Amino acid sequence: MSKNGGVVGASDHGGWAVLVTMARDGTLLDRRRVELVDDSLPGLPHHHEGQLLPMDRAVALVERVRASAERHAALALDTLAMTIPSILGVALRSCPRLPPTIAERIKDHRARNLADWVMYREALAAAAKARGWPVYWFDAKTVLGAASQALHVENFEEHFLQMRRAIGPPWNSDHKLAMAAAVVTAAALSK
Repeated sequence: MSKNGGVVGASDHGGWAVLVTMARDGTLLDRRRVELVDDSLPGLPHHHEGQLLPMDRAVALVERVRASAERHAALALDTLAMTIPSILGVALRSCPRLPPTIAERIKDHRARNLADWVMYREALAAAAKARGWPVYWFDAKTVLGAASQALHVENFEEHFLQMRRAIGPPWNSDHKLAMAAAVVTAAALSK
């Protein structure tokens, strides 16, 4: 393990995320998939279930999922901290601007397609900040190229595939995005 700690990169989905922790020198410290919502709750309440309910019940459902996401995010980062005691920050995918209320998000076609992912990112961000870990936001469209530059490799994809062969599964596109975000953030912190 690195004495200087590591940066956590996240690739989130509807109800779960992949977290990859990288040292400043590009060494893999940890990788894990974490659940971000109770099994009894839907993963995409804005986008799916909320569309089928009266608005008051849809809003209440989203609030229950949000509270669950906050609990799960805190637990996931607490568990990670037991493995990697020195976390330098958490890199999360940038959040698009959305209408301010749950009801508006449910009604708006664009917003309801994004709101659940934003909810999970915000839960991870709040859990990180509660632990005193800085949160860094990344652009998923540019982070792979930035990771190539940070690692001084011509092709990040090839670098990722070499790591995949060395460490074995699971090591997929979510791991690649999370790793790239962690690498870019760690490099920026080293400057």
